[in-house]
Amino acid sequence: MMKKRYALSWSGGKDCTMALHLLRNQGIDVVCLITTAPIETGRTFGHDEKMELIEAQSKSLNIPVHFIRCRYNHYTDDFIADLKQLKDKFTLVGIAFGDIYLDGHIEWGEKTAAAAGVKSIFPLQSKKSESARMLERFIDTGYKAMIIRVRRDMMDATFLGRVLDESFAEDIVKTDCCPLGENGEFHTFVYDGPLFKTPIALKTGDVIEFDTSFRLDIESLKSNKMQ
Repeated sequence: MMKKRYALSWSGGKDCTMALHLLRNQGIDVVCLITTAPIETGRTFGHDEKMELIEAQSKSLNIPVHFIRCRYNHYTDDFIADLKQLKDKFTLVGIAFGDIYLDGHIEWGEKTAAAAGVKSIFPLQSKKSESARMLERFIDTGYKAMIIRVRRDMMDATFLGRVLDESFAEDIVKTDCCPLGENGEFHTFVYDGPLFKTPIALKTGDVIEFDTSFRLDIESLKSNKMQ
């Protein structure tokens, strides 16, 4: 029996990575990663990250990535247009999203997928009260995720560069933040784990201050993991 072919909305962070992990375990074939990159910035929409870092993940995961070169004022329309093309190119049944409990985000995913003529699934969808347990499960799977951006009204810049581990899990529950950062409290970049052929060696740079956030500049170095 042929596996169901899905695209996966991909930011490069822990949620989409865990969604990919669960989908693989469910026998769903993720044949394409989809990352939005506004033409106004040339960086990813979700985490304001360099496109080459997403390309490095795509290569290590051995799944092609498609960048939707969207416009801020036409984000949804551009997403639907590209998803329709990808449906035909990859014979997609649907698209998966890494959203967990924010109704507005899930509703957007459902409507956008429907407009493109594909199904939508949310493998991580759960209750807000499950967030701490879900963080623990992510850590236990063995993926390595570095914090690359934090909201300045919720977290301070000392969290930048930290890896999601037991120490982080203990610290985050002492704050008012969602342990999974579902409200944008923090964003991550996943650089290694069970599905990665090779780890993505990272070099950290400057901390960049914005009105509402701090961002750690990172770049990828040549992987040194044995083939």
